[in-house]
Parts: sequence; structure tokens; C-alpha cells
Amino acid sequence: MNKIPLSKTKIESKVATIRDSLEELNKISRLSKKEFEANKDNFAITEHYLRRALEALFDIANHIVSRFPYSAGKRPYSYKGLALALADRGIVNKNFGSTALVNMAGYRNRLVHFYDEITPKELYEIITTKLGDFETFVKAVLRLVKNPEKFGLTIEE
Repeated sequence: MNKIPLSKTKIESKVATIRDSLEELNKISRLSKKEFEANKDNFAITEHYLRRALEALFDIANHIVSRFPYSAGKRPYSYKGLALALADRGIVNKNFGSTALVNMAGYRNRLVHFYDEITPKELYEIITTKLGDFETFVKAVLRLVKNPEKFGLTIEE
């Protein structure tokens, strides 16, 4: 059976989206909580860049997981399922996958489907305490890109 290779170009493009978004989120994270909440644009900008970073992260996760063989009906499609599959396949640390990535999947769904319930307080908490999780994910993905054979995968430029 021929394996479908990972696309290095696609992964690098999505990693760039994550890093660009993180750059903007890091700027905003330097504001005090009072400064953050004083300007509603900070909320909108944070929500936008956080959603972009999460979408790019799960686009990468889906791209990777889709390259692994699964029996009919067993391939994970939910964002939480993708997070757990990356951990099961050793792409990310099991604890990171089952906690941080699963939480990120839940928050992505909250941003998209329950956007009217998001508060400035929770966004500020995320950008001041959780942005490092994105870099942990990116490092794991770049390790995979460097050595896909270790995970039973191939890659094309």
C-alpha cells in the first residue's frame, strides 16, 4: 500500500500562521489585565488571532493523522480525537496531547460555536498563561518534519 506523504509546504505554511498569530498575541499579553479590558479591540484582536492559531494547529493535526492507516470508521475526525491520535502515535507527549491539546480543541470549539459566551477575563488568562502550548506543538511537528520515518511517515517538499 502506498503511503500518502505529508506536505512539508502545507505544514510550514500552517506553522507560519501559528507563529504570526502568536507574535500578535504576545504583544497583547504584555498589557495589564486592566489595560486589556479597557479597550474592546483587544478582545476582538485576541479572539481573532487565537482562533487562527487554533485552526492552523488542528489543520496540521488533521493533515498528519490523515496519513496514518486506520481501519474503516476508526480514523478520528473530531478535534479532541485528533489531539489524542497525535499523542497515541508519539507525535506529541501523551500528557501534553491528552491535556493541553484536548483543552485547546475544546476552546477552539468554544470560540467558534459559543463565541457569545467568551469573556475578556478568560481570553486574558489564556494569552498570559497558555501561549507556550502552541510552541510545544510546533516543536513536536517540526521534529516530525525532520524525521518522518521515525513515525512511519514520508514527506514531500
